[in-house]
Amino acid sequence: MIKRICLTLFIICYGVYSQDESKPYYTIDANNFYGTILKHNPDISHLITGHPSGVILSFQRKTFGDQDWQRLYNHPDYGVSFIYQNLDNEFLGEHFGFFGHYNFYFFNRLLMLRIGQGASYNTTPYDEDDNFRNVAYGTHLVSGSYALLNFKKENIIKGLGLQAGLGVVHYSNGNTKAPNKSTNTLFLNAGLTYRVEENIPERIPKEKGLSKGGEPFGYGFIFRSGVNESDVVGSGRFPFYTLGAFIDKRLNKKSALQLGTEVFFSKALERFIDFRAVGGFNDGVTGDEDAKRVGVYLGHELRVNKISVLTQYGYYVYYPFDFEGQTYLRAGLRYYFTKKIFGAFTVRSHAAKAESMEFTIGYRL
Repeated sequence: MIKRICLTLFIICYGVYSQDESKPYYTIDANNFYGTILKHNPDISHLITGHPSGVILSFQRKTFGDQDWQRLYNHPDYGVSFIYQNLDNEFLGEHFGFFGHYNFYFFNRLLMLRIGQGASYNTTPYDEDDNFRNVAYGTHLVSGSYALLNFKKENIIKGLGLQAGLGVVHYSNGNTKAPNKSTNTLFLNAGLTYRVEENIPERIPKEKGLSKGGEPFGYGFIFRSGVNESDVVGSGRFPFYTLGAFIDKRLNKKSALQLGTEVFFSKALERFIDFRAVGGFNDGVTGDEDAKRVGVYLGHELRVNKISVLTQYGYYVYYPFDFEGQTYLRAGLRYYFTKKIFGAFTVRSHAAKAESMEFTIGYRL
């Protein structure tokens, strides 16, 4: 699992830094933040005892419209960032994370939205003997995502600028090992930004009709896999496999809609059914229930050059055993290695509860 998360982070960073071959122009920034952990699940109430704080250090490359995608998205920045967070709770410990990110700009580039995805190291995960109260993270290494919405003014004095606003950071291991209640920290942040080069070129404006570029219906196939564990701590981590097919319609250069179906094979769910059958719960589980599920989903793909942001809503049409609910959500990133071959890193959840962290390879005709 650690190797797969690191590989995914490498792909994100590779995609970020291989998108532009023009002369580079960079900025760096540093932000302090202070906030609170949101109680998205009552099981973590005992872990919300203080106010998490930390620092975000970032390095990014500016774009000026040399490629179509840069003009489509109002000349975003892309780069890498490091987050240190003290969760202000002895059982939750600290986080050290690395992320790939994009900065998107609005209102004459005074408002910045940053979206980041990566991995983080937690110092004190769950341990049945030494730290059984940390039900938020079952592993040292977790996936992480964060967002900032900042007022930002660059180059106020000799390259120095200011930024401040709101942010949220999420940590979860996608149920690769129980427990995994996860945390979401809402925070205020403020800091400095510095533009490395004094003189920068003019941005190429977006031309009318640039976003047009719809395509005929396409179709393809996917294979997803990974490891996960049921909510029963210590029940063991097992591989899962998902086979699927989809059709999609690329509406323009930004957006595509998807309709797909998939079959889920989960060893962890098989083990959970056995546990319920022999555990004396008297809930009618016999152990003969089928652990397979079949789902259909409707999704959206937001395309940013070779990287896409995926969001999907699914429903299990074949659902012989009741486990976490009959609807599911999927969100994550897709990277196109070629026009037809892609990989993806996604999390599938039921409401706010993750079931699996999925690694996907796919082929689109």
